[in-house]
Amino acid sequence: MSGDPFGTADLRAAVLEAWRSSPTRFREDANAEEDLRLGGYRNRLLVELAQNAADAAAAEGVAGRVEIRLEDGELRVANTGAPLDAAGVAGLAALRASPKRDGNSVGRFGVGFAAVLSVTDAPRLVSTSGAVEFSAERTREELAGSAFSGSEAVAEELTARDGQVPVLRLVWPVEETPPEGFATEVRLPLRAGVDGPRLLDELAEQVPDLLLALPALGEVTVDRRTYSRRDLGSGRVAVRSPEGERVWLLRRDRGELSGALSSELGVEQRDRAGRWVCWALPLDEHGGVAPLDRDVLHAPTPTEERLSLPARLLADVPLEPDRRRVVSGPATEAVLERAARVYAELVSDVPPAERVALVPVPDLPSSDVDARLRERILERLSGVEWLPTADGSLASPRRARVLDFHAPEVVELLAGVVSGLLVAELSAPAHRRALRALEVTRMGAAELVELLAGLDRPAEWWWRLYEAVSPVERADGTARGEFAALPVPLADGRTVTGVRDVLLPEGEGDDDPAVAVARLDVTGLRVADPRAVHPLLERLGARRAGAAELLDTPALAEAVHNSVADARAGADPMPLAEAVFALVENAGGRDWLGALALPDVDGEVRRADELLLPDAALLDVLDPEAVGAEAPLGGLDPGVLRRCSPEVLRSVGVLDSFAVVTEEQPDSPHEGLADTEQWWSESERAHGSEWPPARFVGVRDLDLVAEDRWPAALRLLCADPETLEALREPGGYTAWWVARFARLGGRAPRQWRCAGADSLAGLYDPVPETGLEEWQLRLAGVRTELTVSDESDAADLVHRLADANRAVGPGVVLGAHRVLAEAVACERFDPAEVDPPGAVRSVQGAVVGADRAVVLDEPWLLGVFEPALVVAGGAPDEFDAESLAELLDLPLASEQGTFEVLGEGVTQEWGEVARVPAVCGLLGLAVPYGRVVLRDGLRVRTPDGREYPVHWWVDGVGTVYSERSPDGLARALAWAADRWSLRFAFAALLADPAATTLLR
Repeated sequence: MSGDPFGTADLRAAVLEAWRSSPTRFREDANAEEDLRLGGYRNRLLVELAQNAADAAAAEGVAGRVEIRLEDGELRVANTGAPLDAAGVAGLAALRASPKRDGNSVGRFGVGFAAVLSVTDAPRLVSTSGAVEFSAERTREELAGSAFSGSEAVAEELTARDGQVPVLRLVWPVEETPPEGFATEVRLPLRAGVDGPRLLDELAEQVPDLLLALPALGEVTVDRRTYSRRDLGSGRVAVRSPEGERVWLLRRDRGELSGALSSELGVEQRDRAGRWVCWALPLDEHGGVAPLDRDVLHAPTPTEERLSLPARLLADVPLEPDRRRVVSGPATEAVLERAARVYAELVSDVPPAERVALVPVPDLPSSDVDARLRERILERLSGVEWLPTADGSLASPRRARVLDFHAPEVVELLAGVVSGLLVAELSAPAHRRALRALEVTRMGAAELVELLAGLDRPAEWWWRLYEAVSPVERADGTARGEFAALPVPLADGRTVTGVRDVLLPEGEGDDDPAVAVARLDVTGLRVADPRAVHPLLERLGARRAGAAELLDTPALAEAVHNSVADARAGADPMPLAEAVFALVENAGGRDWLGALALPDVDGEVRRADELLLPDAALLDVLDPEAVGAEAPLGGLDPGVLRRCSPEVLRSVGVLDSFAVVTEEQPDSPHEGLADTEQWWSESERAHGSEWPPARFVGVRDLDLVAEDRWPAALRLLCADPETLEALREPGGYTAWWVARFARLGGRAPRQWRCAGADSLAGLYDPVPETGLEEWQLRLAGVRTELTVSDESDAADLVHRLADANRAVGPGVVLGAHRVLAEAVACERFDPAEVDPPGAVRSVQGAVVGADRAVVLDEPWLLGVFEPALVVAGGAPDEFDAESLAELLDLPLASEQGTFEVLGEGVTQEWGEVARVPAVCGLLGLAVPYGRVVLRDGLRVRTPDGREYPVHWWVDGVGTVYSERSPDGLARALAWAADRWSLRFAFAALLADPAATTLLR
């Protein structure tokens, strides 16, 4: 082998000549090497040597192996592969140029060897092809030699640098050989102050990452600590160290950059158009993904570009000369774009359940490169199909959907329903941020319900869905509201949207009444299929469909109301009827069931409440013409009785006895009952603003009773609690109608009086014998007391008072007039509706012509009118004289002209009148304020000139007159004291003002 196989003498001569001819060049080389030593390649010793070793192994096509050890104060780094050649030596000494223009090499700058200067001033490279040495000391010797004796500029530069010289510009051959088994060894005598063992430890820490970054290296030994790399297949690589083994999943790609993209690069990099990228994803001991949290870009060795991606990026990206930062420009953008595409491929290499772990979640980027990479990766991931779906396919995030809640069973059920629905695992909260970054559409309760609308699935499928969403409904109040719109399969085969108004059958088969009704195709009736019934539906608003609940549904009521019309149009009424019978048997009847269509004995269809049971008690009291083919009522087809019990038939409205009709909150007269308009009108006038009633109750078909069967009819009404209650209702329709239109002895009940009602003697006749008890008669309207409730009552009473054939006592007359006046005053009827009588009954009980009579409105006037012509209802405070006069069309006594008090008298204060203070004291009254005019004989002249003696009088200006007698003075005192009812007590005490008078 030649003593200088690499031509180092020529290399030295060229450098020295350059320095001699241009001292500035010396300064530039010194500055450049100092910059590399102190800046770009500081702390990159092993990185640069490992890159060179990888290139050597790749060039030779062998497995790269590196051995690092301390020996004789030197750090020695041996490697296999291609030995050192002349071009390599020239590149190492060139400082600014690298011979590595092959795109397959990773150490692209010969200047990277400057990293060794961090630990040595005399590096040697020993190879099987020869050995060379760089030396600061030998360089200084060259500069001190005769060749530079005249170069003051170089001497000054050395002085300024304290003797520091460029180490890697002058190279000398040496006679050394590498250890056996290795092609090359770098030998670095450690500078004073460098801790060799500690340096080995620091280098050992870097080895695992270098084995991953440099695929050409297979093994590195650091002071008997072995690190190795082995290919596991399927893109997996294991890096073993003394601490254990770590497995990585790799995804690589390489491609060419166009001339346009690389035009901005320097020549050294522009000639390297082939660029590669590699993503490395750490795996755990079970082979699962173990995403990184923070890392740096590797090119392929670590740079200072911080990344926050789950996998490590190793890329042939253009770097600045110090290899710490990427070079901005189109070429870098192209590499980053390729890296994003390869990342999407890496994601697809991961098991589907773990892929989302590789999505860059929203966070502040760690660097500008990190931000650009994250943006491109998310864009790439959004457009490719890699997300696992429930149906086993893959979906891109743009068309994927994910449940907003974790419900695996829901996902399983919707696998063939919702396109792009992601597997259930991805609904977990841990994946929420990643999927949000990908803008995957989330399906909350509302969206799920919307997607399910119109879906046709078996009832069992829906039950499973309800079961699957139940935990969500319990935990989320908002979801509960949305789930109320879930579809529900019905027993009739339909599927409806919304749980509200759905009825849930209590049984499990077709025998359930709810299912039986649902099969009738009742419009609006929503009975769930028994196989889909789930507790969730009830929590969301569905109701249990017991018999009572079914009977209360508007849909069934509507079907019943339409059943007669449907039957007359050709429909068979019995399926609906039998379903209703089954419900009523369990839950009792409802008022509206009377509209149920049933066949009658004539083969026609009628409402149930128009039919009578064959042995109905009502048949005994009805007019024969009320029952028949063309009559209001008909007989029930006996065949119906063979399908249903009489009790159930009565509950649906079939008549056995009288039926009661009720209506809540009525606002008009009830149709279908006789004379309700008249009752309503009279009641409205009587009650005024308190009308209408909160509830109407009335017995129907009263107008169909035979006239001679009313006693039996009344017994029937009183025997049934429901009709009896209706008859007893105060002011109710039933009692009103019976009192006026029923017949007892050919008359209405209210035209009779009970036998014991002596206060009505003369006005009303005792009711004839009917076999009814008195309480039954009273309920029917037979009178026990005098009442006037309407104009017909008033007209009848006025007529009876004017009947001279009736012997009516004066007390009865007064009471009758009093009742009439009260009815007018209370506006129970309009007096104009009652014809004025031609004769009236006076206070003496005599019947006189109405043209001669007057109504007494002031008590003192009785002294000047003939009692036989006076009509009254009692004392002035007991009746309304004006109302009575209006009804009877009679004048008031006070309106007959001006009355004159004759003669003179003595005027006294009431307290001065003898015995008056004592009498008032005995009765506990204050003596009246005012005066009284006393006379021995008191006379009054009437408008016609007649004079009448009177006991007392009050003139038009209110002056009170009295004769000097206990009788006259008592009445005057009672009037003045406003104690008219005490006039007789006053008279007795004025005659004998002693306490004993009160006690007799």
